[in-house]
Amino acid sequence: MPRPARPLEPAPLNERAAGARVKTRVWHPDGIVREGVWALAEEVPIEVRLNGASFAVMMATPNDLEDFAVGFALTEAVVDDAGAIEGIQIIPSDDGIVVALTIPEDALAAGADRTRGLAGRSGCGVCGVTALGDAVRAARPVPAQPPIAPEAIATAFAHLSDHQPMNRVNRSVHAAALAGRDGAVRLAREDVGRHNALDKLIGACARNNALPVEGFVVLSSRTSFEMVLKAATAGAALIASVSAPTTLALDCARNAGIKLAAAGPDGRVVLID
Repeated sequence: MPRPARPLEPAPLNERAAGARVKTRVWHPDGIVREGVWALAEEVPIEVRLNGASFAVMMATPNDLEDFAVGFALTEAVVDDAGAIEGIQIIPSDDGIVVALTIPEDALAAGADRTRGLAGRSGCGVCGVTALGDAVRAARPVPAQPPIAPEAIATAFAHLSDHQPMNRVNRSVHAAALAGRDGAVRLAREDVGRHNALDKLIGACARNNALPVEGFVVLSSRTSFEMVLKAATAGAALIASVSAPTTLALDCARNAGIKLAAAGPDGRVVLID
């Protein structure tokens, strides 16, 4: 999918994605109730079509959808290389948004044979999988890299919120970010679904010829096994998450050669062996 490379910079804040503004009544500790306004995050059905046929329906935030399309195609093993994607169309409809991918049949990977029988909820990464064997698959092995310093991980945690403009407005979306080896956040994407946010980040990296990633992935959520699968697709050797990983995530990460870290209290960094 030949596209001009773009600088790795924050995506512009999409006003619709930031949320619909609603009136609120806010209780304060002094007992006074004041009127306020809050923006609620958008969550809409996103139908992914593959060469004209429906492939999956995900509940997601309607921004950075080209990044999402590319990342989803890579992490769901629809293609092995983003360059195989010939076209992406974003088609609004009354019921949601259609993201239509055009990929030559001879470029489709094994994942293109799988379809999701149910919509993928924003909080779930395997909704619609119809067989147990498809639910947990092996992560792609990641080449060994020099370890990331704990100080760099702490720096990324400390500055992650600086790269969450949407969350500052609605306080209800997740972020996935790419940090350099020094801990500086280079790129971030947001979505109501933590899996979608990571797909958007990976898609943005792919569209900027930045795969495999250098540095590490930072998540505002926990690391679950499907997040490990996605990060492995991007070649990330370390995943640092605000919450602790699950046991299955740790098993998957160990098998793929990926290190895990989590944020501890008072600025501590927990390195998981």
